[in-house]
Amino acid sequence: MKLTEFRIRNFRSINDSGVIRASDRTALLGRNESGKTNLLLGLSTLNPPTGYTALDPVKNFPRHLDLNDCTDDTEVVDTKWTLSDAERQELAKVWPRGGSVTTLNISRAYGGESREIFFEGHKPLKLDAKQVTTSVGKLAAIPNTAIQQAVATIPATDKPREWAAATTAALKTVRETVKTAQVVLNGGEKAVSDLELLATAVLKDGQEVVAARKWVSEQLPTFILVDEYPDMSGHMDIAQLILRRRENRATGADTNFMKLLKVAGLNLDELNTLLTHNPEKRQLLANRASAMVTKKLRDRWKDRALLVRFILDAHHFDTIVSDPNSDYPVEVNLNERSRGLQWFFAFMITFMADTDGGPAADAVLLLDEPGLYLHAVAQRDLLNHFAKDFTNQIMFTTHSPFMVPVDDLGSVRTVNITQEGGTAVSNEPTGDARTLFPLQAALGYDVAQTLFLGKRHLLVEGVTDFWFLNAIGNHLQDLGKPTIPKEAVITPCGAASKIPYMVSLLGSDKLPLVALFDGDKEGRTISKELLKMKLLDERAIMLVSEALGDAEREADIEDLIDPATYEALVKECYATELKGKAIKPNMNIPRIAVRMEKAFDELGLAFHKTRPANLFIRRMGEKPETVLKGDTLANFEKLFKLANAKLVKAHIPFKA
Repeated sequence: MKLTEFRIRNFRSINDSGVIRASDRTALLGRNESGKTNLLLGLSTLNPPTGYTALDPVKNFPRHLDLNDCTDDTEVVDTKWTLSDAERQELAKVWPRGGSVTTLNISRAYGGESREIFFEGHKPLKLDAKQVTTSVGKLAAIPNTAIQQAVATIPATDKPREWAAATTAALKTVRETVKTAQVVLNGGEKAVSDLELLATAVLKDGQEVVAARKWVSEQLPTFILVDEYPDMSGHMDIAQLILRRRENRATGADTNFMKLLKVAGLNLDELNTLLTHNPEKRQLLANRASAMVTKKLRDRWKDRALLVRFILDAHHFDTIVSDPNSDYPVEVNLNERSRGLQWFFAFMITFMADTDGGPAADAVLLLDEPGLYLHAVAQRDLLNHFAKDFTNQIMFTTHSPFMVPVDDLGSVRTVNITQEGGTAVSNEPTGDARTLFPLQAALGYDVAQTLFLGKRHLLVEGVTDFWFLNAIGNHLQDLGKPTIPKEAVITPCGAASKIPYMVSLLGSDKLPLVALFDGDKEGRTISKELLKMKLLDERAIMLVSEALGDAEREADIEDLIDPATYEALVKECYATELKGKAIKPNMNIPRIAVRMEKAFDELGLAFHKTRPANLFIRRMGEKPETVLKGDTLANFEKLFKLANAKLVKAHIPFKA
């Protein structure tokens, strides 16, 4: 089962979070005290490891609301899930109609009775109305008052289960009447049999639905919330550990040490026995385990190549970490290493153990501020660890720019809070300056990292230009069509006015580049300034409008997209704000983004072109054919051909 979206209501700082899309790795980005943790806490109540229980309204119902308004039926969590083909086949064994289920809706309220489970996409339960009418008609024609009265209680067939229950009761009366009054049914016997078969099938389907819900409840992944990170000791007394485990006094550090042994391929009882029977074998096993864990750590911890060594001295088991690259490697117990390394090591070990046949094997992992103690680069390594080493769905909160997955911005959700509305989540990158700063910083860092990696650069004005060109460029590459040269990098500059600074910066390192401007007044003015300053010549300057066959036309990157498609994207991503309102774009305005901005102004709304751009790139990843309509692909293909031709010849400064 895969979680596709969820919604939290009436929980702590959350009145209504709105519908939140869930991906394989979902980042909840927000400032301190915005309610990020409450989102994870609320979601975890759907199926916590400790079991499903009622929620305490005093503790969890929003404090600004009247406690009397909270009942057992007050909604808390709504979720949507998809099933794999194998899971649908299993469901069909329990409930034949369930084989076509496309979506599961699972929710919970404050009460602790049970979760609500509903199915979507399955074949509807239908009755042959004509057959029912014919059979009922035959019975109604039998000249017996008791039978006629019983048949009269059979309702219409629009509600199959109600019909089945009433029909079963009516047919029971018919059977009893036939037996006691010795009524001859003649042709009515088949009618009774047919109706009984139909009613039995419908009632059986009802029982199968109950069984299907039970099956879903058993398959529902556990939500493991981790807000306090693992305690793992670098020094353990094995004999005392065995004693504590026998007496059921094991601590959290004891439990995590057992996970370390599992990952290292060691057995606690065997280590204890070998101490007196075969200490040489014991040390060989420890050496092998050291090598295994060292490799696992080096694959994930990229800060420095560390060496892990397990030292067994009598009953003591020490985890030693050293830097083998130093001239004089000093071995230091894990307990004395940096807080960041201790956190990463414990996190890696415990989750490797838990997800390998352990309690978190199929769980949804909810991580509150992971990597808090890690260096910026190590936080990036942690993101890679999430992507490469976990098959679990992971949802994590953060306010660190280095925990923002810039290679998968579609998985970022922004969390905002207001006094009136409480905590709310946007699936688009929206919010106040504090909320968006980590995202902006992450994008800026990513741009900075790529600036000097490319041998050639296509400079564009803004991030939306980068999004469109990158998404469609990758698509064209998949189709085997030309884009920009492989060694070239598309670099957003932040605005047309900042392109000259970027030209100067890159020009100082003699990096070949081409500048792509929008065909508006500002773009044309700045491109002329570049020519006048002799930073570039006309062979290194492009206007978006050239791809439309008219260099004099006013055009932004959005104007390469089919106008009807772009307008549909705008309406979809602004559906909430536009509810009950109609936008009326002025077709005399040549640039579609400006056209939309003016139309929104007339409605008293703000238009941000990042929102339809973000939706466009998501569609490109899911179903590119839905947004590449009309001349869209041909326009971008022409733009890439022009850019490619210029980039191949690009040199700074250009010479005749």
